[in-house]
Amino acid sequence: MKQLFSTTIAVALTLSAFAQKSDGTTKSLVNAENEFEKSIAKIGDKDSYIEYSSANALVFRPNPVNSKTFYAAQAKGMNEVSWEPNLAKVSKSGDWGFTTGTYQVGKTDKKYGQYLSIWKVENGKWRLAIDLGTESNKPLTKVSNRFVEPKEHIAPKTFINEKDIKAGKDVILTTEKTLNTFLKTHGIGAFGGFLTNDARLLFPGNEAIDGKGKVLTFLNGMVSKINLKTTGVDKAAGSDFAYTYGVATIDYKADLRESFNYVFIYEKAADASWNLIVQAFVPAER
Repeated sequence: MKQLFSTTIAVALTLSAFAQKSDGTTKSLVNAENEFEKSIAKIGDKDSYIEYSSANALVFRPNPVNSKTFYAAQAKGMNEVSWEPNLAKVSKSGDWGFTTGTYQVGKTDKKYGQYLSIWKVENGKWRLAIDLGTESNKPLTKVSNRFVEPKEHIAPKTFINEKDIKAGKDVILTTEKTLNTFLKTHGIGAFGGFLTNDARLLFPGNEAIDGKGKVLTFLNGMVSKINLKTTGVDKAAGSDFAYTYGVATIDYKADLRESFNYVFIYEKAADASWNLIVQAFVPAER
């Protein structure tokens, strides 16, 4: 029986590795995400996260921690988790992408929410780089899928040097620093100059908020001030997507302050500016 179990695990991991293969398309990323969900149903989240995560992947539980380290320390895996991506995009370099959608945990005492996952290609396979979820107190409304394929494909630079990588990241850090400065001087309305028209906001207890106008209305109606402290950044080799993460201190209009971990995804516009396409917040643990 022990040998049979070991063989079953080995076969499942082999199949998942095959399903993780990337051809640079959004379709291959969505396929990898769906196979990740199936893997958890078969062998549990502990072994699946260890298998699918990159060496430096971060999961927000709720604070950021190395994925492999976190799940290796779990006593046993959980398989009562299901989710469905409804928005996905991949860089034109084919080495970087993200998915977001709804999830459900448990079969009787159910929990609901939305997730954001960022994926990178390593040795031709999609590997999880960032993963977080925002909780809701009820099932979430199903929305139409938006799986956007890259308009063009370029080969990632194989021998990009550290100086170029740092310079690319510095551009994103400068953008977020400018955003934070404007938030201090101009209030929440400053987000208006940094959001794409189809931007999405994931905020605990709420449906996904889609569209620049709706995001601004939501934030203006609830938030007095936001202060961002960026702690990490990375950028796709195609120079069309990037992400940041850090801690956001939010002052509500109801005279309450709360700290959140956040992950922002930026998309490069035609005028070379960087704009927010996804914002995700999860309460920080202090």
